Amino acid sequence: MLVLLAGLFVVHIATAIMLFVSTIANVWMVADDVSASIGLWKNCTGGNCDDFPLSYGNEDAIKAVQAFMILSIIFSIISLVVFVFQLFTMEKGNRFYLSGSTMLVCWLCILVGVSIYTHHYAHSEGNFSSSSHQGYCFILTWICFCFSFIIGILYMVLRKK
Repeated sequence: MLVLLAGLFVVHIATAIMLFVSTIANVWMVADDVSASIGLWKNCTGGNCDDFPLSYGNEDAIKAVQAFMILSIIFSIISLVVFVFQLFTMEKGNRFYLSGSTMLVCWLCILVGVSIYTHHYAHSEGNFSSSSHQGYCFILTWICFCFSFIIGILYMVLRKK
């Protein structure tokens, strides 16, 4: 049981770190023919990163993605703190419902944010050229989506022994 708790804690920390990196880094979309990338915050071309305006076109959608990604980081950290708090204060036999539900809210924020990004910006028309692809931040976010769901469900099922 202790190994399961420790493993879950490590995966939760790794998920929070990956969420943080994927939100901050500016590599959501990468052009193949030019050394350029687009992130949630800046356009980077040839090593120079410029602030807005991003070349996405629809600024309301990118603001929504930014907001949901920040919310997912906040809920992931809150869930981690609540888990540690419940681990030391909760009675034996109880479940980690509060930390599990907070992590599922994090999962929902990731789902909404990445779904908006995928709908508006994942296709290559109008972003760079036809030779662009998704960057590592986009992939990291989908990995965090899976991990946060698994962690949330495990917290809900897990009992303190």
